[in-house]
Amino acid sequence: LVANILSLTVFCLIWQMEAQLANLTNTVVCDGTCQPTLSALEWRDSRGLVAPGCAADSAAAFLKVLFPLLPCSFPIVIYEPPPPTPSLLNILVYSLLPIAVLSMAILLAFWMYRHRKPPYGHVDIIEDPGPPPPSPLVGLKPLQLLEIKARGRFGCVWKAQLMNDYVAVKIFPIQDKQSWQSEREIFNTPGMKHENLLQFIAAEKRGTNLETELWLITAFHDKGSLTDYLKGNIISWNELCHVAETMARGLSYLHEDVPWCKGEGHKPAIAHRDFKSKNVLLKNDLTAVLADFGLAVRFEPGKPPGDTHGQVGTRRYMAPEVLEGAINFQRDAFLRIDMYAMGLVLWELVSRCRAVDGPVDEYMLPFEEEIGQHPSLEDLQEVVVHKKMRPVFKDHWLKHPGLAQLCVTIEECWDHDAEARLSAGCVEERIAQIRKSVNGTTSDCLVSIVTSVTNVDLPPKESSI
Repeated sequence: LVANILSLTVFCLIWQMEAQLANLTNTVVCDGTCQPTLSALEWRDSRGLVAPGCAADSAAAFLKVLFPLLPCSFPIVIYEPPPPTPSLLNILVYSLLPIAVLSMAILLAFWMYRHRKPPYGHVDIIEDPGPPPPSPLVGLKPLQLLEIKARGRFGCVWKAQLMNDYVAVKIFPIQDKQSWQSEREIFNTPGMKHENLLQFIAAEKRGTNLETELWLITAFHDKGSLTDYLKGNIISWNELCHVAETMARGLSYLHEDVPWCKGEGHKPAIAHRDFKSKNVLLKNDLTAVLADFGLAVRFEPGKPPGDTHGQVGTRRYMAPEVLEGAINFQRDAFLRIDMYAMGLVLWELVSRCRAVDGPVDEYMLPFEEEIGQHPSLEDLQEVVVHKKMRPVFKDHWLKHPGLAQLCVTIEECWDHDAEARLSAGCVEERIAQIRKSVNGTTSDCLVSIVTSVTNVDLPPKESSI
């Protein structure tokens, strides 16, 4: 009996614990099948099934469990496993997905910003307004490239055949579009037709997309540049004067402001900004022709001069004020920079002249003897700005009356004081006078000229710029 009591007690305790775990929903009054001291219970499992049962609610009810006929039934408890733990892959996906979406939104916003349409009325100055109209001089005429004649900073120059004539084609890659546009605009300036300026024929675009090439078609001069000619040839006194005078005439016209030029309109003053012997071409009779206007700048009244960056051009031919970055961004300052470079080109001509007895050295660029063929900006600043050195005049040059006077003119072109430099028009007149005086005087007069030039310090001439 004691064993039965203990077993029933344990059994009812276990049942009571399980009944509490089983979502008890309602307690009702005893329906008579249990003893008065017991309560009838009704509970629902997770599937909604109803099962009756009895539970002890007092000490008296606890004693009633001693009777084996007690009609108590017990619910069936069904075990449900816990929900599965999410995998590491799912965690990574749910974590990185918002970041990826946010990144895509940022990239899309940036792309839309870069490709946005300009505001109404805005025109970007670096945008090409469109391809130039077909040239009436070229049109559909066949043009055949023959051979490369030169390579430069912005492209290469080809010798080409247009019908029965030879022309020069300067080809720019698409990334140098700005230089092509600048040179085309200079060529299209009113009044740019001059015997000492390179003749312009046409500007065209060839190819599409990334294969686009930009062409400038000009007159072709078989003798090439003054640099190339001096490398392979020694020149006479008369040839020197002809090249120098026509070169100065071309630069003088380029610098000149012409209010009304041959019915074409106003020609503004233009600074070359890359004047050097490589950019002076020679016709068959050695007449000089100025070329390569990719860095040139126009000075029109009432308008800003445009791109006027200070240190542009070829380093070796830069004036002292350009090397030290102390430029006055006015028209006359840029014209004087060209005049400094002209002094160096005149020195190159004198160095290859056979006018006097004495050795004619191999062709050398300005300052090549002092600082070599590839000087750095610091080398030129030290030599030109701080030491104020210039290319050397040989002693035997000064024995010739014409060369001696020309050397004085050269010194006034490359003067360290920019305002003291001669103008291109003044140089043209000087060379004409020197040529006339040397070729038209007697030997006695020549002696007096040499004495006056070499032994007397001439007063500085005022610049006509």
